[in-house]
Amino acid sequence: MTTHPPAEAPADGAPSATRQDPQLGRRLFHLVNGVAIATAYALLFTHDQVVQIFGAIACTIYIVDRIRIAYSEAVARHAPWVNHTLVRAEEQMREAAMTPFAIAVLLTILAVPKLAALIAIYTLGIADPLAAVVGIRFGRRRIAHNRSLEGSLAFFAATLTIAALVLRWGTAASMPTIAGASTAIGIAAAGCELLPLRIEDNLTIPIFVGFATWAITALCGVPLS
Repeated sequence: MTTHPPAEAPADGAPSATRQDPQLGRRLFHLVNGVAIATAYALLFTHDQVVQIFGAIACTIYIVDRIRIAYSEAVARHAPWVNHTLVRAEEQMREAAMTPFAIAVLLTILAVPKLAALIAIYTLGIADPLAAVVGIRFGRRRIAHNRSLEGSLAFFAATLTIAALVLRWGTAASMPTIAGASTAIGIAAAGCELLPLRIEDNLTIPIFVGFATWAITALCGVPLS
């Protein structure tokens, strides 16, 4: 039986979850953040205000995550719930998903019109964790690496619904036009989610969906401003 010196005790609190674990606490945290940011942008703040506020939040998230990495032993010892609930094993000594999440949301807000940004952020907050949970729990038909037909259909359906609701709320376009644009946005988003990129999808999804929404709505004649 191998024994370990006391200095290695903090490893007991190290993250152990992988991408194949549901990690419902992490998914819920992801969802709440995405929905809260998009809803605040939709109802409470101007573009300039949300850039300033979320810019400060993104900086704070980055700094806190660097502290977590630099003092990983202390986090494992004194706050093991952080690792068990919010962090994967692969993220123990590198940035957690919330850092690219925050950066991508800020870039999306800066780069695309408000309605396109709302669709992109809601998609990141709702469709992404929903697809992960559906794929892990119910996925039976693999169509790509770590992707299932069931998870991709959940991602598509959620994105389509989000796009339809946001465009209905924010534009005067007809329902058939909104339905066509939303379907195209859902297909484009689901296609992006399937790409085998070696880049964190919290970074790629909102930026891609934001620009895809901007382009598709322009082609369909749906004004975003």
